[in-house]
Amino acid sequence: MADDVSAQLIDVQTQLTFQEDLLNALNDRVVAQDLEIRNLRRTLELLHEQMKQKNTSGEDAQFVDSERPPHY
Repeated sequence: MADDVSAQLIDVQTQLTFQEDLLNALNDRVVAQDLEIRNLRRTLELLHEQMKQKNTSGEDAQFVDSERPPHY
């Protein structure tokens, strides 16, 4: 009986160790994704600012003309 309880305790401890490792790996991945999302948001904000500057400076007319497909 004591051996059975001891084996069960070892199994539980082993499972807990694997779960802790998995939790740490998931946490690392979430942190990396958060950093990537922040970088992407900053890039999007910079692009948005550039587009607003082009629209206010009058360069947007030239941009639209150069973006027309060749069949027009």
